Amino acid sequence: MASHSRSASAISGSYGPGATASTREKTHFEMQREALMGEIAMSFEHVLANINKLNRSLEAVVAEVKVGNEFSSVEALWSQFENVMAKDEESKTASGNEEQEEVGERSTTPKGEPGQQH
Repeated sequence: MASHSRSASAISGSYGPGATASTREKTHFEMQREALMGEIAMSFEHVLANINKLNRSLEAVVAEVKVGNEFSSVEALWSQFENVMAKDEESKTASGNEEQEEVGERSTTPKGEPGQQH
């Protein structure tokens, strides 16, 4: 047991809880751990920055949707007006085509042919 207590005291003397980084050298494991912890910290910072970008983008989209909804009644009114005007144009075009067909039928039938009424 005496040898066991000597080795434990030797270990605790150089690596014990009271030891500072200047009194002992870091092991390969500790250096790798610190390097990995640094990489993880950098990755978390990048994730946080990207989440903030996403949040700003989503806020912008929500703001656009809110602004867009404010004008939905005006848009509906203009759409209705456009539909009415399109129907009016279609009816004018259709009636114009019917008149042209009637005129075309009268001019293509020669005089004196059967089927023509005087």
